[in-house]
Amino acid sequence: MERRITRSTARAVASLIAGEENTPSVTQASNTTKVNKRKRLNPTDTPNVSNPLTTPKNNTITDVKSPTDQKIKQEKPVLGPALFDELPHNLGSLPASLSVATELSAPIAGFDKENQTLKDEQVDNVVTELQSTVNKATTQLKKEPKIPITTTGRKPKKNTYGLTPGISPFPELARPTAEECEVVNRLLSSIHGVVTAPATIPEPSLTVTGCGEVPSVLDALIRTLLSGATTGNNAARAFGGLVQRFGTLSEGIGKGSVNWDAVRQATVKDVFEAIKSGGLADIKSKNLKAILDIVHEDNQVRRAILLDSESKNDSLSKLVPEKAEKDKQYEIACADQNVLSLNHLHNLTSEEAMADLIKYPGIGPKTAACVILFCLQRPCFAVDTHIFRICRWLGWIPVRANEVSAFSHLEVRIPDHLKYSLHQLFIRHGKTCPRCRAATGESSAGWEDDCVIDHLLTRDGKRKGNGPSVVSKKQAAAKGVAGKRKKVNKDSEDETEESESSFSDVTSDE
Repeated sequence: MERRITRSTARAVASLIAGEENTPSVTQASNTTKVNKRKRLNPTDTPNVSNPLTTPKNNTITDVKSPTDQKIKQEKPVLGPALFDELPHNLGSLPASLSVATELSAPIAGFDKENQTLKDEQVDNVVTELQSTVNKATTQLKKEPKIPITTTGRKPKKNTYGLTPGISPFPELARPTAEECEVVNRLLSSIHGVVTAPATIPEPSLTVTGCGEVPSVLDALIRTLLSGATTGNNAARAFGGLVQRFGTLSEGIGKGSVNWDAVRQATVKDVFEAIKSGGLADIKSKNLKAILDIVHEDNQVRRAILLDSESKNDSLSKLVPEKAEKDKQYEIACADQNVLSLNHLHNLTSEEAMADLIKYPGIGPKTAACVILFCLQRPCFAVDTHIFRICRWLGWIPVRANEVSAFSHLEVRIPDHLKYSLHQLFIRHGKTCPRCRAATGESSAGWEDDCVIDHLLTRDGKRKGNGPSVVSKKQAAAKGVAGKRKKVNKDSEDETEESESSFSDVTSDE
């Protein structure tokens, strides 16, 4: 048990030390003063005050106080006046430094070498444990990959959008069933034609932007980014502006593709001027530049890793699959020639590719899902404004769902073999059906024409004759960006509705 140093003990120690320096001790001063003050007392009445530390309480003088005693109480001792004083409001004693506490412990309680040895061992154990913890933490930090910072100072997003791969955010809703999906797919195919995914991806067009139907993953990503929250014609004009201003690769890797490295090295203002005819050019130009910066840095990092793995695994080169070896050499060659590439995403699972794509500025689940569906050719049910609207009317998603939660739910519920065809059919139907277009009402031309899935739908909205419409926050934001709806004739009605109603990752993913 550790000994506690009290205030009275501290004063005694201070007095003893002061006596060693030829200063009158407390005892001497007290005795002399008390004798002088009580000259008329009989010798037998004089109390024994030889040692204030050993004087019994019943012999203590209480009626006469020595001026020296008062002075001693008023003047604090030389050692430890601040060390042993009480803190205000009964907060305890002020802490003593280790050196002073050790110095005082010897004359008061003696020096217990055995206990001190035990304390030293305990301290050593604590120090060892703390050092071990620090070493483990340092090692863990070194293992964690660093988030690349672009030359513009921007970092990739960490937002996962609340995606739940393989798990529906609405487990209580057991729709759509596989049978329902088959019925809707058959009905829509009867009027819009049978849709099947292409066996091979067509060559990239320099006049049509599309939504990712190109071999290059980076091309697909940027084309889809440009097509967000605008019409197909506007997106094509924006892409054409990039081609005209920065050119295409005429030879080598990536031949025929836009020279994305030239776009990367340009200023944001130059990129803005190139795509300003496509809508939302201000935010899209910034996102486009940031994406290319991140891709370039990632390519260089991957090149260094691949070269390092080659030098360390020469003896295992025979065990590397031929395709994997070709992919590795392709990546190294791309980095050497400054040809920006995201083609390594072909080697990832759909969930991994989604997580990798949504880290880029301006890219959300809708854009990433389009790239996975059309470029990587994986089953993925991308949800755009037409799909979201019709699926809500079908009762396949709850009213409280937004575009992201709708994607997570439908990705789980719709069978993989129907994801491509239903995606395309819903968009075609949402653009052409007089009753299912967002901007039409009971007075619109063609309303009386039959809708092939009319018996399955419960439409909302006053224009549809069924009360107020349900508008998500992202749709409201997209409408605010698009501004007032233009009055157009019947031929361009679907184009206007697409421009104003379509939600996009561009406006809300930063």
